[in-house]
Parts: sequence; structure tokens; C-alpha cells
Amino acid sequence: MAVTGIGSLPGIGGIGGIGAGSVDGVGQAGSSLLDRINQIYQRQAADVGSTSADTRVSEAAAGRGADFARMIANGIGSLESLDRTAAERGVQAATGDLNDVHDYVIAATEMQTATEITTTLRNKALEAFNDIMRMPL
Repeated sequence: MAVTGIGSLPGIGGIGGIGAGSVDGVGQAGSSLLDRINQIYQRQAADVGSTSADTRVSEAAAGRGADFARMIANGIGSLESLDRTAAERGVQAATGDLNDVHDYVIAATEMQTATEITTTLRNKALEAFNDIMRMPL
């Protein structure tokens, strides 16, 4: 089937023109591009047939969930480490074993800041969760 009236169009996006010297209205470069697009589409269609979309989505969500859980666990571990350090420095300052009192002040301030950030993140996460739960279906 021949397409008429397209033979005089200039090149589109550097493909080399539509209908330039071809019988069916699609140039050599355009034809190979269409073949390549068709191959990619066929491959994707075969992939969709082999695994359902729900399975792929749930696998991706599980991976992101594991990353998020690991990030939260690392953050809480860091918070606990800061708490231990501040407590140790406090005991050392109280017993006179700490040479520089400013080490305790720095550790206590780091702990306070980390606790405030953690609390703020928790509150924002709960707020976002509640907003999602209030969304109409």
C-alpha cells in the first residue's frame, strides 16, 4: 500500500526524511527506525506476557521498601550512638574524668539536634500517612 503526498516532507528530527525516494512513502532510514521500534515493542510485549505487571510492581516496591527500612534502621542506630556518646561524656564530666567540658556540650547538642530532626521526620511521615488515608477513593 502506497502512501501519497508525503514524499516531499523534509527530514524529521534527523531521521533523514519521510518518503525520500521510497515507493511506500517511508524512507530507508525511517523504515529501519520503524523496524527497530517494532522490535522493541515486541520484546516489551513478550516481557509483559512472561511476568505480570503486578508482580513487577510488587518486586520493585519490595526493593524500595527494604532500602527505606535499612535507611531508617541506620538512622536510629546513629541516634542511639549519639545518645550513648552524650551519656558517656555526661558521666565523665560529672566525675571529673573529662578534660574538656566542651566535648560534653558538643555531644549533648549533637544528640539534641538529632532527636529534634528524628521527631520532625516522624511527625511529617505521620502527617503524610494521615493525608493519604483521608484521600477519597
